[in-house]
Amino acid sequence: MFRGLSQLSLDAKGRIAVPARYREALVERCQGRMVVTVDRDGCLLLYPAPDWERIEQTLMSRPNMNPQVRRLQRLLVGHATECELDGQGRLLVPPPLREFAGLEKRVMLVGQGSKFEIWDEDTWSRNRELWFGEDADGSLSDALESIAL
Repeated sequence: MFRGLSQLSLDAKGRIAVPARYREALVERCQGRMVVTVDRDGCLLLYPAPDWERIEQTLMSRPNMNPQVRRLQRLLVGHATECELDGQGRLLVPPPLREFAGLEKRVMLVGQGSKFEIWDEDTWSRNRELWFGEDADGSLSDALESIAL
């Protein structure tokens, strides 16, 4: 289970160092093999390879005559790139995906259960404030209460 926020730096080669608290689990679960792809919110999604493979199989089994399904296949599978933890626990984020998410130096790794989101730090901060601001009607609070938090 991946949870919490980690502030990371992107090095000159475009690598991020995965926090040590996740490395052992990633090596155990997927031998450090990961898949990174795009998300419509402007961040990147980072999955352990076995989890991604299930998602990809499900998505590719859908009828691609449906324009929304085709669009999802093109975006998610088309951008999906395999990467692997190196000996120092770093992952290389491919240049086209760094460009998509606007990653330059400071990034946020956001645990989301079975996956991570990778955000440009400034974009993450702006969106977080926006999301909290959008809760003027209390719908976030209602959603929290509905799951008994």
